[in-house]
Formats: sequence, structure tokens, C-alpha cells
Amino acid sequence: MIPSSPTRTYAKDMHYLQLLSQSFPTIADASTEIINLEAIMHLPKGTEHFLADIHGESEAFEHILKNASGNIKRKVNELFGNDIREAEKKELCTLIYYPEQKLELVKAAEEDIDDWYHITIHQLVKVCRDVSSKYTRSKVRKSLPADFSYIIEELLHESTDDNNKAAYVNVIVDTIISTGRADDFICAVCKVIQQLAIDQLHILGDIYDRGSGAHIIMDIMQHYHSWDIQWGNHDILWMGACAGNDACICNVLRLSLRYANLATLEEGYGINLVPLATFAMETYKDDPCTEFVPKLLKGSMDEKTLRLTAQMHKAITVIQLKAEAAIFNRRAEWNMKDRCMFEHIDYRQGTCTVGGKDYTMRCNHFPTINPEKPNAFTADEELLMEKLRHSFAVSEKLHKHIRTLLSHGCMYTVCNSNLLFHSSCPLNDDGTLKEVEIKPGYRYSGHELMHNIGLMIRSAFTADTPADERRYAIDYFLYLWCGKDSPLFDKSKMATFERYFLSDPETYREEKGAYFRLRDDAAICDRILDAFGVKGNNRHIINGHVPVHASKGENPIKAGGKLMVIDGGFSEAYHKETGIAGYTLVYHSRGFQLVQHEPFTSAADAIQRGTDIKSTTQIVEMSAHRMLVADTDKGDELRSQIADLKELLYAYRHGILKEKRN
Repeated sequence: MIPSSPTRTYAKDMHYLQLLSQSFPTIADASTEIINLEAIMHLPKGTEHFLADIHGESEAFEHILKNASGNIKRKVNELFGNDIREAEKKELCTLIYYPEQKLELVKAAEEDIDDWYHITIHQLVKVCRDVSSKYTRSKVRKSLPADFSYIIEELLHESTDDNNKAAYVNVIVDTIISTGRADDFICAVCKVIQQLAIDQLHILGDIYDRGSGAHIIMDIMQHYHSWDIQWGNHDILWMGACAGNDACICNVLRLSLRYANLATLEEGYGINLVPLATFAMETYKDDPCTEFVPKLLKGSMDEKTLRLTAQMHKAITVIQLKAEAAIFNRRAEWNMKDRCMFEHIDYRQGTCTVGGKDYTMRCNHFPTINPEKPNAFTADEELLMEKLRHSFAVSEKLHKHIRTLLSHGCMYTVCNSNLLFHSSCPLNDDGTLKEVEIKPGYRYSGHELMHNIGLMIRSAFTADTPADERRYAIDYFLYLWCGKDSPLFDKSKMATFERYFLSDPETYREEKGAYFRLRDDAAICDRILDAFGVKGNNRHIINGHVPVHASKGENPIKAGGKLMVIDGGFSEAYHKETGIAGYTLVYHSRGFQLVQHEPFTSAADAIQRGTDIKSTTQIVEMSAHRMLVADTDKGDELRSQIADLKELLYAYRHGILKEKRN
């Protein structure tokens, strides 16, 4: 019988301890690591940033990452106060955000560039020292670029305030300048500052649709140091399109045409839209397609391009409704056959029956619909779908980005007493968790519902999933997009057909599920938090999905502070509706702050004129004490590691394992 320590017996864990001993082969190694982990526990908690519903606004998103939601500007103000002018602080901030571009402007205007280099490098090192102060040297070292790792580390831990080291530090800076490496060094330090200012980024869904830069955002995220995503309904739509769901492919194309945004499809992912354009021009050549004129956000289109876009928009919408009907009929258990809308049209009278009432159609021109079989594809539509399906299937970059979403994402996350999900946790009208059947015979609620949906999503992309299960999983992307009990939709219906083809707004109504009606109740939030096993005295639900109408006085903080809704309308399409341009929720060692952003002009304007996103900070909840790593999930993980290492020490000292000395 192996002796036991005060914490647990070794018999069942010998194999694990033997593996652990390979990393820590001696008492000295294990002891040093315990000392290191105990020290880390007493560092301040890292800063988490929460963003939601980015919707392709790549320039604004990237700027918020660069300025850390205004945190870098705040630090520059704190560090330099009245020591330098406001204009100089603005210039320094712009340099940190856009070092390469700003350097070009400075060098073109600065008369004594060496003097500027000397002053600026010292300022940047001071900022870098401040943002790195809450991390271990090891973590900071890992963030440093290889070319300048040693030099930056030396400058961070030495100061000109120390008379004994002043000359040493100044010579390092002088040599950086004299060897022609100043530009590269400045760019390196600025990027380190950006990285260390945000310890962990949480994206609460909807990177895709509306804006033109979703692919650019995904390029950024592929190389971002630490992030996770809780999939949103628009992300799921693109994932379904990538998996080969025809209805999702059509929805992706329709939304892109609706917002006159084809850049992500064509430039980002190389999707060939020529077959759709050719089909639309031939099929709808005599149709004004008035209802399908896109919502133009920026710039303008010439009449010919506008007409073609509207024709393509109508063509793909009709095909989408047919593709959806095929899935709704195939999956009768979803109870969505009533959304096969072409079956409810009286094509001779030009009316449609919705909810037992007849409504006049805005237009009744459907050259590809056979009233006897209204959901059937024509031969040309079937050929077009084959081409579109192939284009999505062979887009290497799209598949790479979707794999990134899969590797960094899930339906929900619990992190540091916060439950994160994009939209909803389905509830019954009495506030109890609603059981939802995700496939025949499998009903789940709350945590189990989210978990099993996540497993199904992943099964659509794995080759070893049985064919029938994989086909169902691919179909299920459509239910997640528009199904009544989908945690990513949770409404009575998606009134796409009605908004395009019927003029009566009564038919547009999409009644929200019980979650949205009840989520301002603290007791309901506690019930959901309990179901997901969220612990802590100050626990929260954090959502996006539904824009907060700040201009109308709506408060993003609900349920007495237990729920935070951080969709403030990042997308330009929502700016007039919400009155702002998004929120960032910041969770640092002192507590929560909600940062409300005004619309971003452009990166070019920020570089040329030093403009920044104007942000207003609201204190949401402050901690009675400064939170340490020990107070976080990471602290729990470190405590477990320390316990394991102490057992390894016990094993070494009592001869259960032998040290492996060289």
C-alpha cells in the first residue's frame, strides 16, 4: 500500500505523478515551480474585454483592439499627466495604434528625427512597462518579438531614474537609433503594448454579415494571442453554408446583397457570383425588383449595378425560400411546414394567407414557380445551386476561417463567474428552463441543450460522423438560424417572406421568446446561472444579439446587475436605431466597466488627424478589493497544479518516486 499525503492517496495517481515527474524531475524543480505558481496567484487579475455583434465592421473592431477600448489612452494620460501637451499625448496614442503608418508621417515632417526617436522610445517603454506590470516576466517575455526580446526586456526592467543604470539604458536607446533599427523597434514595442493591454478577448457572436470586413476580422483573429467566441446566429449561418446547407448558402448570399456587401464573398472568399448574376439577368429581365433594392450604407451605385443587384437579390431569395421548404418538409419534427410560404400564395388572385387571413402581395411575378409544385427548383435553379455549392465547398480560406471558429468557439462559456452566450437560453412562460428536442428522442434544456447543440455542430464537420447523423447536423444549421426554440433565434418566426412580399406590417411581427420577456428578473437569471453551474457571489449573464437602444434610454444593465447586454449596434446599419456604435465590457482587477463607443470615422482619419473612437465609460460594478489571479478560474487551476506538485514532492521525499538527476 502506497502511503498517502494529507490530500489524497497515491495508488490511483501514480501514473499521473510519473508523468509529472518528467517535467519536474527533482525536488528543486518541483519546489521552484510551486514558488512560481504561488507568486502568480498574487498578481492582479488580467483584463478581459467582451465584444458582441461586430457584423463585419473590421476597421472599428481593429481600432478597438488597438486602443484596448480606450484603455491605452487612459494609461497615457495617467503616466504623462501635464508633463507633455495634449497634442503630444494624442500623437503618442496614434503611434501606438498605427505605428507603421504614423512613422511615415512623422519622418516626412520631423526635422530632428533622432531626437524624436530618443524621446518617443523612452515614452513607449514607459507605457509598455505599465501595461506589463501585472504579468510575470515569463508571460511578458513570450509576448515579445524574437528580434527585440532581449532589448525590450532589459529596458522594461531598468530605468533612467536609477543613476547607476541611466547610462546603460541611454546607450541601448542610442544604439537602436544609430544602427537604423528605430522604426522596427518602435513598431515592435507598440504591438507589445496592444497585446498586453488585453489579456483575454471574448466575442459574444456575430462576426459575420452586414459589414464588408468579416474575412478581415477572421484574419486578425487567426493570429490573436488569446480569445474565444460564443457562436452567434450569423456565424452559424456561415458555418452552415461552409458545411453545404443550401438554405444557409442562399441566406448568406441574400444578406450580402441586401446590404450591398459582396466584398466578403468575392474578395474575401473567392465565391463566384457570375452564375447568379447571369441567371438573375435572364430570369428577371422584365422585373423592376423594387422590393429588392439593397440597403446602401456607404457610397452609391450606378443605375445598372443597382438593378442587377436587385435582380440577384430577388433570384436568391426565391431560391432560398424553396431550399428552406425542402428542409422543413424533410424534417417534419421541427413543425416548421407552415413556413413553406410559396404554398400559401393564391397566384391568380395575388394574395397570400398568413395566420388564416389573406394579404395582398406586393408583387406576384414568380417566373420560376410552378403553382402546382411551388417549392420545386427549375432545372436552371438546380444547376445554379450546384455551382454555388461548389464555390463554397472549394473556398479554402472560408474553410480555414470556419475551422478557426470551431477551435476557439462554442455555444456558451463560463469564465470567472460569468456565463457568456450570444442570444438566449430558451425558457417556458413560467421562467423554468424549456426542454427542446434537437433531434428525434433527444430533449435537453439549459446547459445540456447548449452542450449537445455544440456537439451536433462539430459533428457536421467530422468525417467519422455516420452519414445520416451528419446530414441531420447539416440541416440543423437552418433550425439554429430560424427555428422557434433555437437558442440563437428564439422567436415565433423569421418573417423574411413577409417583409419582402407583403405590405402589411402586421405580418412582420416576430414575437420574442420567454427569455427576452423575463430576463430582467434577477430570480430568472439566478435560475439560469444555477443550471450552468456558475459559482461566485458576483455572477453574471453576458449577452449580445439584441441591440440596446441607448438613444431611447434603454439600459444595457438588467436584472439588478445580473445581466449585461452588450450589443450596442456595432454595425453601421444599426447606428441610427441605437444612437451609438457598440459597447465593450471591460473586466479588470477593480471590477466591471462598460465602454460606450461613438461611430468610428476611419483608420486613415485616425492616422492623419489623430482621431480616436470617442468612448464613454460607465462603472457597472466595482470590487471591494483588487482582484488577484487567485480570485479567478486561473487561480483554481493553479491551486490544483500546486496540490499536484506538493504530492510530487511528498513522493520524492518519501521514496515513492526517485528524483531523476542528470
